[in-house]
Amino acid sequence: MTVHSGVAVVTGASSGIGAACARRLAADGHHVVVAARRTERLAKLAAEIGGGSVTVDVTDASSVADLAAALHRCDVLVNAAGGAFTAASGETSDPDDWERGFRLNTVGTLRVTQALLPLLRADGGGSIVNVSSTAASVAYEGGGEYCAAKHAVRALTRTLRLELCGEPVRVIEVAPGMVRTEEFALNRFGGDAERAAAVYAGVDRPLVAEDVAECVAWSVSLPPHVNIDQITVRPLAQAAQHKVHRGPLFS
Repeated sequence: MTVHSGVAVVTGASSGIGAACARRLAADGHHVVVAARRTERLAKLAAEIGGGSVTVDVTDASSVADLAAALHRCDVLVNAAGGAFTAASGETSDPDDWERGFRLNTVGTLRVTQALLPLLRADGGGSIVNVSSTAASVAYEGGGEYCAAKHAVRALTRTLRLELCGEPVRVIEVAPGMVRTEEFALNRFGGDAERAAAVYAGVDRPLVAEDVAECVAWSVSLPPHVNIDQITVRPLAQAAQHKVHRGPLFS
């Protein structure tokens, strides 16, 4: 195991991919500061991994400013806060859901990155990891809200990489495909557990949050002159956004 001594800040860390990233980075020796809205969950996770916690709403400018003020150092920033809020068509979806998605996925990523850039530049540089999605590159029916927001996250990531060229700050994108977490699909379908479960029905081993965390941890473990521009990671059963094998793969 490579042992690190820096500070890693992970947003969206109260569940799912964010929580898994926090655990994985802590296992690698980072002091991890977990950040999200659900204070009790954060405190429990921070105690588990021996890290710190800051309650933050990434869609709120003053809350993000408080996060930055609470930190003295940041070597790794993982922008994992995100989610989908509707599976309705472009014709029938509520524009408020689109605004909510952009505020969380895109503007939230921007706010946190802007706030922590001074710390990332200090002490010899750092790494920004934006967790996007395969929805950042391929549109699909009922995915307009989420696809649009994640396309914007990819554009932001690529733009930052250009704008920070010449500085010791890496900008990395990890784009997961089908990941089964406890909340993502449930939130997207308004709490309808049956519809949420149907997404993964028959799929032999969809990704789990820990698989994505492994990619994040690897990308920041490399020598500081090595930048992984983008990692696309899918389960073996998903060859493309619309090509998913439903049936046994492994004995």
